[in-house]
Amino acid sequence: MAKITETFELFGKQYTLETGEMAKQAGGAVLVRQGDTMVLVTATASKEAKDADFFPLTVDFEERMYAAGKIPGGFLKREGRASEKATLTARMIDRPLRSAFADGFRNEVQVVATCLSADQHNQPDVISIMGASAALMCAGIPFEGPLAGVRIARNVDTGEYIVNPTFEEEEASDLDLIVGGSEDAIYMIEAGAQEVSEEDMLDALMFAQKALGEFCEVQKRFLQEINPTPMEIKLDEAPEFITERIFAAGKEKMYEALHNADKHARMDDVAAVKAELKELFTDEEKSEYGKYIGASLKALEKKTMRAMVLDEGERADGRKTTEIRPITSRVGVLPVAHGSALFTRGQTQALSVATLGMLSEWQRLDTIDVADGKRYIHHYNFPPFCTGEVGFMRGPKRREIGHGALAERSLLPVIPSEEDFPYTIRVVSEVLESNGSSSQASVCGSTMALMDAGVPITAPVSGIAMGLIKEGDRIAILSDIQGLEDFLGDMDFKVAGTPKGITALQMDNKAKGLSYEILSAAIHQAKEGRAFILGKMLESITEPRAELSENAPRIITIKIPSDKIRDVIGSGGKVIRALQEETGAHIDINEDGTAYIASKDKGGEEALRRIQAIIKDPEVGEIYMGRVVSIQAFGAFVELLPGKDGLIHISRVAKGRVAKVEDVLNVGDEVEVEVIEIDDRGKISLDRLNKPDAPASSNNADADAGARAHKGHGNDRTPRRRH
Repeated sequence: MAKITETFELFGKQYTLETGEMAKQAGGAVLVRQGDTMVLVTATASKEAKDADFFPLTVDFEERMYAAGKIPGGFLKREGRASEKATLTARMIDRPLRSAFADGFRNEVQVVATCLSADQHNQPDVISIMGASAALMCAGIPFEGPLAGVRIARNVDTGEYIVNPTFEEEEASDLDLIVGGSEDAIYMIEAGAQEVSEEDMLDALMFAQKALGEFCEVQKRFLQEINPTPMEIKLDEAPEFITERIFAAGKEKMYEALHNADKHARMDDVAAVKAELKELFTDEEKSEYGKYIGASLKALEKKTMRAMVLDEGERADGRKTTEIRPITSRVGVLPVAHGSALFTRGQTQALSVATLGMLSEWQRLDTIDVADGKRYIHHYNFPPFCTGEVGFMRGPKRREIGHGALAERSLLPVIPSEEDFPYTIRVVSEVLESNGSSSQASVCGSTMALMDAGVPITAPVSGIAMGLIKEGDRIAILSDIQGLEDFLGDMDFKVAGTPKGITALQMDNKAKGLSYEILSAAIHQAKEGRAFILGKMLESITEPRAELSENAPRIITIKIPSDKIRDVIGSGGKVIRALQEETGAHIDINEDGTAYIASKDKGGEEALRRIQAIIKDPEVGEIYMGRVVSIQAFGAFVELLPGKDGLIHISRVAKGRVAKVEDVLNVGDEVEVEVIEIDDRGKISLDRLNKPDAPASSNNADADAGARAHKGHGNDRTPRRRH
């Protein structure tokens, strides 16, 4: 195929779609470009369908450090396991695509997006959605495209919306909204916001929908030039007699089984019904149509649950559509942790733990992104026991990374600035039980853990997961969905925020025709739910604790003049090492002279006192208790401050005349002195206070020495001269 290029401008940005030159053996390959950021997206499908009851789609985003002109860190100096940013980008591409494939399509599909160039201005993640859509259609894979993705920012000064902003434009925005979908439907939402109101968020979503339409139109023109050959496929569909037999015999039984508020009891009842219905088929039918029987049983469960909600307004656990599950919470759960909270909502439970550390403990990021690190870190763990299962525990999965990022995004707007609270903050959410909305339980628990740790967050954050059941024109919006409603419903819409506004959104939609009215109703119903949940949280802790946990480090900040940094560090770090060893404090000094002193006891105050002494310049008239560090024939040197010595002339060490300084002073003696002069070269002259009388032996020795000198002159000896 000849090289085909589509260059276009939308919303003030230049883009290019290109195919026919790179990766020509892939099913479809499209090079998508914004500015000098370039991503090669390939889509390849297996020739034969997999014998599975699910669609086997894999999406990967590959970061290449050369794209940003960097060499990977670490010993191997090559890219290894995907970074969190790459994992989140892969999820971002996957989520709008997955629901756009034909039902019953079972061929394995792999989408690989490789960032080849990152210009440090234009972001590679969102344009990869458009690239994936175009690559899938170029490959002829059965796909309800085109789809696209847009990032929407809002200038805080002008209120203007910006489509696919540069990194610089995003810094001046109070909104980071990512929307994926078609020209008339939204399939995915990912957003972080600075307490944006519900009305403003809806307005931004509608603007995003219009922008999606523009990018989809460009893809249509691009595909017309390519004219791809559709892939020959055979959709995997269950024979009608299987579905008819199961639905006729099992409708009432499944209805009864689903009416149970206890997750595991309900699952057991549903499993029993399914086992009974399987016996409607002969062994030969089970052998030949096993997977279709399983799919039809799942369809029965789904249809029955949805009918309960739409027909009766009642959910499986007996709640109404707007009702929140019972909530309990408490703080200070762990005695050693800096802050902890246990949040339980229904059969979902999260233990969140906050830990405070030095700013030097921030997380450094080895990615192609412009951000080099972060001081607020949120991790989410979902062990298999939380659902009563067994499984491998080999590091975080994509879902765990995604939920951790969502919780982090939800709380970041209320985290105090580095200047106001000079700590690195890490929160870990351990999901101990799960029956839906565990990510939002972690948001709630983490808010409480931060307050328990004494972190002065600007406002408490609560979160809720909303659901949707849609059949034609009939809809039901569900507050605080449980796992069954997430799995069998049409939408998982997570909303987090403060009483003032939204801080984070995440939505995955399977329903067609998600209108403005539905989005508006869901967002406002979520606001009511968040307020209720927050009220329950505040029953346990109303505001951040006034004092940090006794187990948390106390950090003192001091500004060191640039010309004094060397004095505090010392040659080869000698001075600062001694300070840390002797006080037990940990000291970090930035290049601008800002120093952070951390300790769990009074060692920090002692370290501060010593640093203040080092950077202080003595002044005439000041009095010090110093230590004699050196004795010379002409006087004694006294250390006033670390690294700063002054001289007591021999004439000022005692009352009266002394022959030797050692007669009244020794190295190591503590003496009270006054600064009497500082010359142009910074040399300090001292006077000893509370002088002792000169010892008689010193006076006699002086007299004898004078007599000997006089006798020598009497012999008329010529003084020896030095030349």
